[in-house]
Amino acid sequence: MPTSHRIRIVDAFTDRPFAGNPAGVLLLDAFPDDAWLQNVAREVNHAETAFAHRLPEGGDADWALRWFTPATEVDLCGHATLAMAHVLHTTGTATGLIRFATRAGILTATAHEDGTLTLDFPTAPLTATEAPEGVAEALGAQPLATYDTGPHLGDLLIELADEKTVRALTPDHKALVWLSERGIIATAAAEDPSRGYDFVSRGFFPRVGIDEDPVTGSAHTALAPFWSERLGRAELTGLQASPRTGLVRTQLRGDRTLLTGHAVTVIEGGLLA
Repeated sequence: MPTSHRIRIVDAFTDRPFAGNPAGVLLLDAFPDDAWLQNVAREVNHAETAFAHRLPEGGDADWALRWFTPATEVDLCGHATLAMAHVLHTTGTATGLIRFATRAGILTATAHEDGTLTLDFPTAPLTATEAPEGVAEALGAQPLATYDTGPHLGDLLIELADEKTVRALTPDHKALVWLSERGIIATAAAEDPSRGYDFVSRGFFPRVGIDEDPVTGSAHTALAPFWSERLGRAELTGLQASPRTGLVRTQLRGDRTLLTGHAVTVIEGGLLA
């Protein structure tokens, strides 16, 4: 008889179903072998699937957390961490501050009365760099500036002329694969901040099996310092302008960045494997 694992699909960085970024979420007694975790993520076939198990009391963290795309394990993921925290809180499995032990160190999640959750992530260090050869052709737009986002992200942050340019991108995903360690974050200032967001972005990660990520929480650890410096405010809201769209509220606190958003469970069932 196969073992049954409870599995949920959670839409993160949105307050309504079928928007934001969907993530698979599984709570386990311990991590099975990596091949099983990868197979589950491939079966779920969303940008990431998050796996967690409880840790002994008295340590630096409460839960061990890992993230897998359909193609590989990743070092940092915002939306699947938000999805995991949402499941832990809504099921009563955890209350208050949740501490996760991850490849990126200890990450925390806090639930609020309005239903949002706030993640505490390391701020990505930004280093201005020359645009790689072929990036304008691969992306389909001319960069205004390019930045390396450091080892935790491994992305190339690209500033484009305006919001319209970001929204209109139709990149050559195969050509993007070789331009960064993980992916490309394209961004521009909001055309009209009265619409409720300060900047827009899109994220392309074909190198890890995701042509376009609907909402990339981890990318906002680079977007927050980038736009906070330009706009002169520590607290901002970013709109990821993918077809599903999603909002990420950011607060820059030096070497830490707070990411706040909603999450919604849309599917719950049993994984018989």
